[in-house]
Amino acid sequence: MSDQSGTIPAARPMQVASPTSAQFIPPPINKVEDTGLSPLWLQDLALKILYFQGYLTGLKIAEAMALPFAGTVDQILEGLKRDKMIEVRSSQMGLGESAYLYAITGAGIIRAREALDRCQYAGPAPVPLEAYNDSVRRQSRERIHVNNRNMRQVLGDLTFGENTFHKLGPAVNSGTSIFIYGAPGNGKTSVARAIGKLILAQTMYVPHAIFCDGQVITLFDSVNHQLAPEEDTSSLNGRGGARKDSRWIRIRRPFIVVGGELTLSGLDLVFDDTLKYYEAPFQVKANGGILLIDDFGRQQVRPRDLLNRWIVPLENRIDYLSLHTGRKIEIPFDVLVMFSTNLPPRDLVDEAFLRRLRHKIEIGDPSYEEYREIFKKVAAAKDVRYTDEGLAYLLQEWYIKPERKLRASHPRDLCDQILDIARYLAVEPVMSKELIDWAAESYFVEL
Repeated sequence: MSDQSGTIPAARPMQVASPTSAQFIPPPINKVEDTGLSPLWLQDLALKILYFQGYLTGLKIAEAMALPFAGTVDQILEGLKRDKMIEVRSSQMGLGESAYLYAITGAGIIRAREALDRCQYAGPAPVPLEAYNDSVRRQSRERIHVNNRNMRQVLGDLTFGENTFHKLGPAVNSGTSIFIYGAPGNGKTSVARAIGKLILAQTMYVPHAIFCDGQVITLFDSVNHQLAPEEDTSSLNGRGGARKDSRWIRIRRPFIVVGGELTLSGLDLVFDDTLKYYEAPFQVKANGGILLIDDFGRQQVRPRDLLNRWIVPLENRIDYLSLHTGRKIEIPFDVLVMFSTNLPPRDLVDEAFLRRLRHKIEIGDPSYEEYREIFKKVAAAKDVRYTDEGLAYLLQEWYIKPERKLRASHPRDLCDQILDIARYLAVEPVMSKELIDWAAESYFVEL
């Protein structure tokens, strides 16, 4: 099926077949030990927050740390008070310690600056690497399975051959890698984005940040992660406390697109020399979802080098990332990697590399009948009056005679041209010979 419009509507929730399994929900924090972090590190985090923000109530400090006040942050603040790192500036009787107004002392400022020299992270408390890895395995994208009905629902706006259609479903269920290739303008990216709608329909939990060997790795990305409504998890905690660990955020399963800007360094941990903490690479942010490498072969790095980087993750489902300390850390690789390219596969990689890519799917040129179906759909959507006579004229004069190949994106672009011309002439947008010739002449370029 070829893309009729080149664009995909915003994702709408839909039912996706999935084996029944216990849903992962981060358990609530009841005491400092439940965080998996040392009390001293948490004290430093609280001091850094106070250092940057000034006076804060206990409740506001707890919100900034994404930890419950009772049993956790209150214990952290109590330790800081004993060490004379903070002091209570005011209190409101009857409202409890969470309403106390705390301020950092001179000794606290010195300690905060020492902590900032090591790492300037001052956000929600991170989760240990082991907890994150466990969450990825428990929320594995491989639990999602699509069937014929799901695929027809999500690809309903696209038009392509049945053979191609039946290749896509098993490829998605494989959960490994898909290599989509074909001439430009036939909807490869649109197919990938439509498949992304299946992923976006489901949700998962990711932490704000990860803690490993004293290092912080930020994970949640408001650009690449789409927030999802929180579910009522009150049954997990009947005592009226936090219903889940607030260090985790509920998002739609990620669908992340990278293109020509992708480099090998962008696939490893990115250390900020000024802030002294890391940002997770694209494939880690995409864990549990899809990573689309668009325009594969047009990156600044050679395709062979890029594929070499993916060999171990794709085969072992584990990725290894490097800290600036020299230590390598292990992170699950639960990503469906999609490569989309306009270039012939033989120009990119050899057979040995292609063999490592599980599913190879060509999105070819539409047939004349498919082109007609695409044109009718696009014309109806754009209020261009369609006629079979007009299409026959277009095909004969602008495709058959000049031996021009059909492309699935052409109907959308030609209809837009007709609309522009019709507005200029103040006439009805119809598929007349005059408007078709004008539109085609200004659209097609002989290369």
